[in-house]
Amino acid sequence: MTGGGPAPWTYEQAEDHLLSLELFGMRFGLERMRRLMTALGSPQRTLPAIHVVGTNGKSSTTRMTAAILRAHGLRAGAYLSPHLGSFCERIRVDDADLDPASFGAAVQRAARAAAVLERSGADGERVTQFELLTAAALWELARRHVDAAVVEAGLGARYDATAVVDARVVALTNVGLEHTRWLGPTVTHIAREKLAAVRPGAVLVTGPLGPEARAVAEEVVAERGVHWVRAPAGTATRLAARGAFQAANFALARAAAEAFLGAVDEHAVDSAGAAVLIPGRCEVIAQSPLTILDGAHNPDGARALAASLPDLAGDRPVVGVLSILEDKDAAGMLALLLACCASVIFTSNRNPRALPPATLQSLARQVAPSGTPSVLEPDPRRALALARETAGPRGVVLATGSIHLVADLAPNVPSRRASSL
Repeated sequence: MTGGGPAPWTYEQAEDHLLSLELFGMRFGLERMRRLMTALGSPQRTLPAIHVVGTNGKSSTTRMTAAILRAHGLRAGAYLSPHLGSFCERIRVDDADLDPASFGAAVQRAARAAAVLERSGADGERVTQFELLTAAALWELARRHVDAAVVEAGLGARYDATAVVDARVVALTNVGLEHTRWLGPTVTHIAREKLAAVRPGAVLVTGPLGPEARAVAEEVVAERGVHWVRAPAGTATRLAARGAFQAANFALARAAAEAFLGAVDEHAVDSAGAAVLIPGRCEVIAQSPLTILDGAHNPDGARALAASLPDLAGDRPVVGVLSILEDKDAAGMLALLLACCASVIFTSNRNPRALPPATLQSLARQVAPSGTPSVLEPDPRRALALARETAGPRGVVLATGSIHLVADLAPNVPSRRASSL
């Protein structure tokens, strides 16, 4: 793959390089990404793509859409973020994470193109971690000649690195207040940023939208000659994925796949629904006590999780294990999650932006003055063990608040160096 040049990078070398790019942070703008893709030969132009944008449910919808396409006989690729244990999880082909050797080679190829770009550039800017990952993913999916690439947006869509794909179908999961520093202060602003991904003549597929987001969708449809498909809020398909909110995600995935294919086979749809699992979303990792991991990281995600708990836990008391990052709406999340828990253990995670457990406890006392009993245990694995002991064999343990906490606690995930982006 690398000809007579240097030896292909191992996964570890690729990971080292990607983590080193965190020093340069996150920067909006597509011009640098477009130049990078040109240096790689513009592989994104050969990819028939579905672009998945929205506030919550993007990863689930991406996995589900790819599963439905596979069930119809297509070679489907997917690009996802973030990951739990390995960057390889972000690039999937035929229901498998990219193997480490291929991942290393793809990142090396993108890094070479980035180095050429940076040497020739006058602005001194460096390609970011997410840009390099996205470029490597699109190059690898094109190299694999996938029939469809289901691409999950990172932040927003207008200036997100994934916006270089020319998607004939864009799936919008939902719109809530998030990343207001970058996307704008209102749902209307945020919806405009996300729907900027819709090209003239494309198909827009949406899940249930609030009035502000729906008004923006109506504008986009009228201005760009877009065909608008509104997916139902639920599905009759039996799903392997847990959580009541997954019904809406699967309905959106089905509609997106149908828009891409032209028609779907119901048996194929049902087989995909019965097979696809979503790591880190209402994921049961143990019984006695029932132990659930969920990556809810904003109030809308916490609300969806809270609505799913009765089906998962019944009337059994829930012991929460909570860790939230400093740039999230911790107060809004705590107001929802504390109401579901009989007691809580506040902990941390390996992301440097994790709020200290004592800060979370103090905030919880302001949000719920009546008080949910709580203790502090900074180490997430010790916190989980304490929660399981507190819950007892007939209880329920719920660890949530950040995908980084889920990554720290997920079983069969190797010791990792946490990516903070």
